[in-house]
This record gives sequence, C-alpha cells and structure tokens, in this order.
Amino acid sequence: MRYVSLDLETSGSNPARHQILELAAVVEDSRRPVPLAELPAFRRVVRHPEYVGTAGAIALNARLFVELAQKEPNPELCQPAELLPQLREFLLAQGFKTDKHDCVSVTMAGKNIAVFDLGFLKELPGYGTLVRAEPAMLDPAAFYLNWHKDSRLPSMSICKARAGLEREVAHEALADALDVVRLLRPFYELPVYKQVGEVPAPRES
Repeated sequence: MRYVSLDLETSGSNPARHQILELAAVVEDSRRPVPLAELPAFRRVVRHPEYVGTAGAIALNARLFVELAQKEPNPELCQPAELLPQLREFLLAQGFKTDKHDCVSVTMAGKNIAVFDLGFLKELPGYGTLVRAEPAMLDPAAFYLNWHKDSRLPSMSICKARAGLEREVAHEALADALDVVRLLRPFYELPVYKQVGEVPAPRES
C-alpha cells in the first residue's frame, strides 16, 4: 500500500486561530520500501503576514522563524494559499491519481494526524477540492499500545522507545514524518492480524 506520512509544525493547537508554520510529507510504498533518505519528500515553510501563537509553540519552532525571517530566496517557502496546490503537484508527480471530482485523495499517516493535523489542513484553501485525506488514517500509536498498562495512546516518544529507537522527537516536520514511517515498517512483514493468529471457531453446545 502507498501512503503519505505527513507532519505539521504550528504556532499553537487551535486550527481556527493558529497557523501552519511547516508541512512535510513523504511517500511510502509498503510493498517496495527503500532507504528512508531515498523516499520522495515534500517540505514547505509557510509565510503569513502576521503570526498568532502560544509562547510554547513559538519557542519550540524558533528555528522556523529564523528561516522565515531570512531575505535570501528559499524554494521551500510558500504562502498559505500555495501550500495545497504545491502538495497536489508533488503527489501527482509521485503517481497519485485524482478521483471523479479531480481531487487527489490519499491515505495519510502521522502521530495524532486525525485529531490534530487534519484540523489545520481543513482550514487551508483547496482542502477537499485539490487534496484530501482518506477517512481511514494511520497512527503508529495503535501499533505500540500496551493494552494492559497504558491508560492512553502512547506518545511519539514512547512509541520510539518501544520500537528500540532513540526517544527524542525532533519536532521538525520532515524528521517526524520519517519517524512515522520508521515506526510502521516493522509491521509490513507481520501485520497485526497475523501476529494475533487465527481465532478458534466457537464450540457447538
């Protein structure tokens, strides 16, 4: 299966008020994995006329504000209205097809993508007409859940530790999108349903 691992860095957690600062996406084919560094990748930093955010989010993304403040030409810089058209071009170049409404519809993966990233994507011009996510989305947390001990889905840091990776999370969109692929790959050869095994048929009374 081909899917798109997508990650955002934002100026806060409220999609109606805060802004996307960085978007990255990588295309993965579970049937033909290649080294992570060779995956087709898309990254943009987003310039807004003004920025609205929380102190924590702005501090976490200080490197992006340094990049956004630079005067030199930056091919990875775009305006909010350009973000989805450029992502669409990237996806079409990678062989994704449009549906009957001429929208590129893809399976997306990401940590908390359904409850966080998708809300911001829906605020962008062109969401649902140029690009949209399939309703079913991949979150690696479900693959690293300890059903006996966890009281909530594990964080990215915990998922990485359970996968035997360094726990540190980069909070950089491209690095985090690649980490999601890294977390999902162990399950390509042995999907969860095969790990569980066959369910015995109920006995007749």
